[in-house]
Amino acid sequence: MSFYLQMSSLLAITGMVLVLLLTRWWPQNKRILLVLFNLGFLLYFDTRVLYFYIIYTFINYLMLIFLCRTLTWRKTTFIFFIVLNLSAVCLFRMSHMGVTNLPLLNAIVTLGIMYNVLKVIDALYFAYFFGKDGQVKLLDYTNFLLFVPTFTSGPILKFRDFISDIKQPYQVTAEQFEAGTKRVILGLFKKVVVVVLMTDLLQYVLGKDVLYTQHSLFLMVWFYILIYMDFSGYSDIAVGFGRLMGYNIPENFKKPFHSLTLTQFWRNWHATLGDWFRDHIFIFFSRKTPSKLTAASLSIVVMLLMGLWHNFTWLFVLYGLYHGIIIALENLFGKTTVNRKRVSKLYFYFRWALTQGLIILAIIINMDDQTTILRIYRGLFNFPNW
Repeated sequence: MSFYLQMSSLLAITGMVLVLLLTRWWPQNKRILLVLFNLGFLLYFDTRVLYFYIIYTFINYLMLIFLCRTLTWRKTTFIFFIVLNLSAVCLFRMSHMGVTNLPLLNAIVTLGIMYNVLKVIDALYFAYFFGKDGQVKLLDYTNFLLFVPTFTSGPILKFRDFISDIKQPYQVTAEQFEAGTKRVILGLFKKVVVVVLMTDLLQYVLGKDVLYTQHSLFLMVWFYILIYMDFSGYSDIAVGFGRLMGYNIPENFKKPFHSLTLTQFWRNWHATLGDWFRDHIFIFFSRKTPSKLTAASLSIVVMLLMGLWHNFTWLFVLYGLYHGIIIALENLFGKTTVNRKRVSKLYFYFRWALTQGLIILAIIINMDDQTTILRIYRGLFNFPNW
């Protein structure tokens, strides 16, 4: 995700926005110039990654077209194509974890494969359910898969929405240009200023010889805010640049600190990832409105898969199960939402405090460092001698 912080990347993306503005008279500028930019961007960073994505894009495009046109064995073909992509992700992940030693695969993981495979699967779903209506040109599919502003860290684009956008001529008003520019600046401020300062303080407290209860509590709350600033900063940059290029990039963070239930939290935190898993798992396994028990069971499955998507470690398995079980209980007991107008203030703030406390209790697993995580948890029970 750090390519956004490189001056060459910022200048390149800014330059592309200016080129689109200067060529807005050309109806195809948003399609043809963009694909050249996307491919050129990858060429600049790593030629081998560019070759990989050319092959990866072309193979998945053939799968998409085949699924759109075939009338026999559609479901089997659909599942087979998804399994192929998921198998590739597992290979990349194992390389990134050191199980295999292939530097190219590590670079591919770093440059967006975990996000791009979700886009590939979304396109396959569209082809499966809509048949010939899912057919698009290779140029447009390439732009969808390699769209630079969202390439490495999201937000996760929906195939139908992106293809709809790309068919529209480039139109960015003065107000939209101002809003997009401010969004990019906000994201850079979060990442370059706020996150750096917050990380320094985090490391200072972690550097103490002994962690006491107050230190561990501080680290949990501080890391919660830090990871929000970090990830939402990237999302702000992606949304801002994407909209300056003429595409409606979905929001990834929707006031998660206001969430009153874990169900609401995962609709507001990394929203496009949560939406992707809910949409695709529920669509495939539950065509009709699911019962409470079915919804609860699928919630555990969805959150477990989201944990594994982050990383193939037991920490993220526990992280997914932890959130999944709580969301399952919310479904079973009908507590997935809280209507502020129908409950007392005391209950309203109790649910808010409970939800945020449950989130904070597990958020440090995102550090993905077993030694540090266990040290913080042990510190919770190391009461100071005041």
